[in-house]
Amino acid sequence: MAYIKNIWYVAAWADEISDNKLLARKLLDVPVFFFRDTGGNPVALLDRCPHRFAPLSMGIIRGNCIECSYHGLRFDSAGKCVHNPHGDGRIPVRATVPSFPVVERYSAIWLWLGNPEEADPALIPEFDFMEPEQNFVGTGTMHVKGNYLLEVDNILDLSHIEFVHPMFSSPAVSKAQVTHELVDDTVWSRRDIMEDETPPDFIRQAMNVPEGPVDRWLHVHWQAPSYMALFAGGVAAGQPFEHGMVSKQAHWFTPETGQTTHYFYAVTQPRSIGPHGADIVNQGVEVLKAPFQYEDAPIIEAQQSRLGETDLMDLYPIILNVDAASTAARKIIAKKIQSEKSRAV
Repeated sequence: MAYIKNIWYVAAWADEISDNKLLARKLLDVPVFFFRDTGGNPVALLDRCPHRFAPLSMGIIRGNCIECSYHGLRFDSAGKCVHNPHGDGRIPVRATVPSFPVVERYSAIWLWLGNPEEADPALIPEFDFMEPEQNFVGTGTMHVKGNYLLEVDNILDLSHIEFVHPMFSSPAVSKAQVTHELVDDTVWSRRDIMEDETPPDFIRQAMNVPEGPVDRWLHVHWQAPSYMALFAGGVAAGQPFEHGMVSKQAHWFTPETGQTTHYFYAVTQPRSIGPHGADIVNQGVEVLKAPFQYEDAPIIEAQQSRLGETDLMDLYPIILNVDAASTAARKIIAKKIQSEKSRAV
């Protein structure tokens, strides 16, 4: 499958990589492993020893180096072999392992698999509400047996919650005012639910709105290739949106392969609300986990089983008004992939 290569992808949550712990993960069909050097900085190397191609993630961390568990070759954080325990100890010229630019930001580990000379950290998309110094951040992960673009469709078109997630929804969702907007190479999808909705009690409590009808909104901001910020808010019917409470969530999808995806999601609250904010975000992650795992994932995995290796758009699906945002996002991705191919010629 074709991917945008010269762009940052989330590879892991920062706390998945700790001292003396290796993390192996396939990303964009590439086997990569991560560890932290003695300064606590994340390191990313190709998960394949150049000697007999054993996974280096099976090895042992030796200071700033990784020792292959098969024959004991050691490679530093730049991927250069620095120790050969065999014969006269001479290190072969080709004894190197590809290393990848990696940045720790927004509680996550960001990886660049394209041209390393273009790996500018300033290109990492902005998610200021994910800054752990100013916000409580609760995180979760899922492995989904479906293409990452199916997940992008899922979040950009939240009309499905009325049918897939009845605990979150009411018939007012499909009657919402739905708009989308392109801003440079990003997409906004806005769903404003203002039909005197009576939401489930737990949503009313989360939004701190009194008894009676409620106005709700679900605004999603997408950035290539698959990063979305979801702003879910609510207020007593007829009140200005700025009087309501907003839950800020991150939904990030990184392809593992053309048919499988790493899903990273987070719920945040500002630290200014007090220490109970930590409990709120942790509860929020748990509340979201079940619908993702038992409602969204089965649908997406069933879609994938019907598609096989065929891209959804190649089958010419019917397009509804609710598909406008996701269709725009897919076009942007296709344009970026084509641009990279043209540059490579």
